[in-house]
Amino acid sequence: MGRHGWDTGTRRWRFTALIGVGMAALALVLTMCTAWPGADGTGDSAGTSTDGAKVHGTPPPAPGTAKAELGWGFTHTQFSADAGDDTARARAEKLLAGKKLPQIQHLMGWGSNNPEPSPGRYQFGEMDSRIDLIRRSGGTPVVTLCCAPDWMKGGKKGAANTDWSKQALETAPRPEHYADFAKLAGVVARRYPDVKHFIVWNEFKGFFDDGARRWNYEGYTELYNLVYAELKKVNKDILVGGPYLVMDSIDPRATDNASQVRGAWGSLDQRSLDAFTYWNEHKAGADFAVVDGSSYSKDDELLPSDFGATDKFTAVSRWVRQQTGGKLPLWWAEYYVEPGDADDDRDDWSEPHRAAVQAAGMIALARGGTGTAFYWNPQNERGDCAGCLWTPTQAADGGMELPMMKLISRFAAEFPPGTRYDEKVPVAADDVSHVRVLADERTALVVNTLDRAVETRVDGQDIAMKPYEVRWLTRK
Repeated sequence: MGRHGWDTGTRRWRFTALIGVGMAALALVLTMCTAWPGADGTGDSAGTSTDGAKVHGTPPPAPGTAKAELGWGFTHTQFSADAGDDTARARAEKLLAGKKLPQIQHLMGWGSNNPEPSPGRYQFGEMDSRIDLIRRSGGTPVVTLCCAPDWMKGGKKGAANTDWSKQALETAPRPEHYADFAKLAGVVARRYPDVKHFIVWNEFKGFFDDGARRWNYEGYTELYNLVYAELKKVNKDILVGGPYLVMDSIDPRATDNASQVRGAWGSLDQRSLDAFTYWNEHKAGADFAVVDGSSYSKDDELLPSDFGATDKFTAVSRWVRQQTGGKLPLWWAEYYVEPGDADDDRDDWSEPHRAAVQAAGMIALARGGTGTAFYWNPQNERGDCAGCLWTPTQAADGGMELPMMKLISRFAAEFPPGTRYDEKVPVAADDVSHVRVLADERTALVVNTLDRAVETRVDGQDIAMKPYEVRWLTRK
């Protein structure tokens, strides 16, 4: 998550940790998980795994060859539908089962505990729970291989010593442990043989060279290549992607680190482009390219407006596709249209406003050639959940579908990978500037970007739209 990772929505870390008195309880639980024989399904009587790669569960073999493009899905964060009230969990699972969306789970953090507290000692309990949830809901599981156990980063060994602070989680493995991290990736791949899609690392965490004031893309690429080779050794049909790089943008008037990839929304940071270029030229191989980013600038400015800023997604997508010669499917592991405030309450925008800008962002991604993108679900534990996909499952009435789930799942169903978009959908001349449209031969998605009602004509149909309305049309 880089600078988007620390908040509970778009910019803070989602990791499994407790504070105060809870911290001591967590330490005790994690210690017991490591010490009990077979506590996580992998340990022997000494608590040291003799078969860290043991298959978890009995998943049926994945039919056919894995696809390099999965469509539109979401990422599980600290809180999800695998915990809480049984009735609410069942309701959420039923909701997800009806959508069949691809779903990301991280290796460590964001709801998953330290997978290897000490060398050769594994604990996959929380990871197992998330993978099982994805299986039960019929989604395609994707694993993001981040972050790394403390001992690979120069920290202490043992589950009870796991450091869940932002600084620790934003630290990359040391070079002497790159091979150890690759080995762990292989353990994960063997444990979950039905997982055929892996992303290597997250936002170049820990790979910024402060002295050189640029990304250490050589170090990341070395790690990536080792992980790529290990995963392909486990199963040649596993699909691997990177570099999961943040495509930051700066004010269009700025000159430091400015690139020629620019628009009214700003200029891409040249250092991000340099990092992607190096990885692309020196990677051992890749089955898809992965980036992430926000429509707003590094200063949290939406330029020239909240909807206009989404044009950045089109520009970035086209640049990445150009660099790879169009040979690698393009994934966005995260994409953001709404800057979070200090407390990430997300209450500045109404839900219709939020959905409209989100829809505009997805349209912009699709226009740029993006085939797979994941919504970062800002799920919380209780109360209102602006921008979430379902109501929190800790309460008995939780697990109910929210507007963002309706938008993303409908988008996924209407515009799957390989969709051929119609670039010439007619819109009333007076409304072209404020009506966004994406269409294939059957369906059109229309977005009113104004906070007032409009009457317009789209694709030969006269329609009256509410403020910030998102409308689906059947084409005649």
